[in-house]
Amino acid sequence: MSVGAYCSRRSDARLILSKLKQPPVSVVSCQVIYSQFGLAIHQNDHQERRRFVEWAQNEITVVHDFHKRILFSDEVHFWLNGYVNKQNSRIWSEANPQVYVETPLHPEKLIVWCALWAGGIIGPYFFKNDEGYNVTVNGDRYRAMFTNFFIPELNNHDVQELWFQQDGATCHTARATIDLLKDTFGDRLISRFGPVNWPPRSWDLTPLDYFMWGYVKSLVYTDKSQTLDHLEDNIHRVIADIRPQMLEKVIEN
Repeated sequence: MSVGAYCSRRSDARLILSKLKQPPVSVVSCQVIYSQFGLAIHQNDHQERRRFVEWAQNEITVVHDFHKRILFSDEVHFWLNGYVNKQNSRIWSEANPQVYVETPLHPEKLIVWCALWAGGIIGPYFFKNDEGYNVTVNGDRYRAMFTNFFIPELNNHDVQELWFQQDGATCHTARATIDLLKDTFGDRLISRFGPVNWPPRSWDLTPLDYFMWGYVKSLVYTDKSQTLDHLEDNIHRVIADIRPQMLEKVIEN
């Protein structure tokens, strides 16, 4: 949620991920504002979001369940100490004056990627090197994940004509990465530098951000994992228990 914002992001979110059948709402202009997570929201963002809404509405006039055919993807950091580094999926907010949590300078963490659509979840995938150590995400590692993990997993699902969505992170949008995604999905790619542009700073429009990461983190830390292996097992277990019926309701509502 943004702090001090005088503009409606909720109306955009409802248009995209609720019914996507209502007429567009007027967009309230606003100055550049900053959320508590340090992300700037610019006036031009609403123009991009409006264009995306109108495009999605046009798609739904042709395919009524279009919104159920989008594979939303994202990665998140899970800290062993219980801090989740995602814009709107945090266990503790260090900016909250009512709560003080001491965090190590370099806490142990996992970097977890998933893709979600109304029919299921592909993942989790944990970014690690050949020795099994956790690593950060760059373009090479992202493409390796896509080629060695995501595509084989996708082929195991009986799905056709899915669209693929990703945000505009640098590791997602290198030319080699976009070419790889186009080779797989053709024009069914929603991404910065893709055939369909994903509006920037729109974490509230993807169910991974507004639902799944928060839901998962609310369950994986209940037994206070003492090791990264234990935390990883918990993440696998919680995500495996998410049923398609829940995902469909999330996409609809």
